[in-house]
Amino acid sequence: MKTQLKLRLQLLMQNSFFVILFLILIGLIGWITHQYHVATDVTQSSRNILSEGSVNVLKQMKSPITITVFASADNASHGETYRKGVKDFIYRYQRTKPDIKVEFVSPAEDPKRTQEAGVVAEGELIVEYEKRSEHLLPPYAEQEMTNLLVRLSRTRQQAIMYLDGHGERNLIGKKDHDIGEFGKQLEDKGFKFANPDLVSGKNIPEQSSMLVIAGPQKDLSDIEVKKIKAWLDSGGNLLWMLDDDNYRGMKVIAEYLGLKVSSGVAVDPSSSKDGVSAKHVFSYQYGDHAITRNFMLRTLFQEAHQVNAQGNDDNGWQVSNLIDVAASGWLENDRKELSGDVNKISYDAKSDVSGPINIAVALERKYGKKGQRVVVIGNANFLSNTFVATQGNLDLGVNIVNWLAGDDSLITIQPKPLKDANVNIKPGILTWLIFLPIFDKPLGLFMVVIPLALLVSGILLWLKRRKA
Repeated sequence: MKTQLKLRLQLLMQNSFFVILFLILIGLIGWITHQYHVATDVTQSSRNILSEGSVNVLKQMKSPITITVFASADNASHGETYRKGVKDFIYRYQRTKPDIKVEFVSPAEDPKRTQEAGVVAEGELIVEYEKRSEHLLPPYAEQEMTNLLVRLSRTRQQAIMYLDGHGERNLIGKKDHDIGEFGKQLEDKGFKFANPDLVSGKNIPEQSSMLVIAGPQKDLSDIEVKKIKAWLDSGGNLLWMLDDDNYRGMKVIAEYLGLKVSSGVAVDPSSSKDGVSAKHVFSYQYGDHAITRNFMLRTLFQEAHQVNAQGNDDNGWQVSNLIDVAASGWLENDRKELSGDVNKISYDAKSDVSGPINIAVALERKYGKKGQRVVVIGNANFLSNTFVATQGNLDLGVNIVNWLAGDDSLITIQPKPLKDANVNIKPGILTWLIFLPIFDKPLGLFMVVIPLALLVSGILLWLKRRKA
């Protein structure tokens, strides 16, 4: 008897010790999962984790972020889980930036605060950062949220001045050759626009962040050129995009920058593999510069011109090449070849220049505390409403403007909208026989067939055991 009692006590102690160790192990696992998070996204659009662009923006935001969500409380029994969806969306940002604080306010329970905050929709967010705030209306998407954070991060509200009145590609224009869609993207990122009158008005305002000249088709007057020269002399930043080697009356500006633009056009017969003509050239290599460093997206340019700039002791410019194109092509200098059948275009070693061809330069020099920056591109069409959404053209354009505005920390690849992942099944006999039993809610495989099969198999198994 004593032996059995002793054995029972020993087994009890062993089992108790095992249970305690097991509970400790479960607690440790719970603590580890709470402290450390690992996420892997296998979806096509990577919709469950933040893009590299969003992560980079969050890393630049040093101060805490406060998000106030105006939404009614969840009622799981009625399928109302709106707040949970918002938490899951914001949690993607909190994984990178833990000091994002979230507060929920019920509009029905606190109508006064809702009204004072200017909330107009259920689920509206108010995002605050360093005493600046913006509203975000549902439905939420990463692109809209990240653009909002970029606007809050932007320390300068200086306007972008754009030249107009000479057939330029308009920054707010809607025609195919205009760059209005690019302008909308810049507005979403916190930039403001202004259009100076250089003929009858005063000089370009000193508080402007930059001047944009996008492919004028008519010559500028001497008065306008003089004011642009004065803008550069005073340390102003410039984005100059040319569609040919005609400086449109601004030859003095080109000489001031040590600039030379080719009359020839970059061509690449291998572009036909991508379904475009030889006059469409793709980026081959980017220069080691803040604008293009770690930029891995391919960009497309139509009828791009070679651009060179020469810095010297007199002008003080430091020049960096930005974009090489037509690695398998050349710079075609024969206008007859360019005006003929591009499929029959051929390389002439005597007159043409073999690729790759540089089509953009960045110039920088010391001027006071802020410095001075200029970007010249031998093509304005890549940011037109026709081409801006092609490849990485938009991202490159935004990087250029951010650099010129002095917001180097915001130079990043922007998040893309989610792709449409809906499955549209056409009606027919095949639909009724295969897809409808699987996906249709009333007759669905997961809603009816599987539960019914489990119920029947359970009853049959119970009857079999009962007979036995």
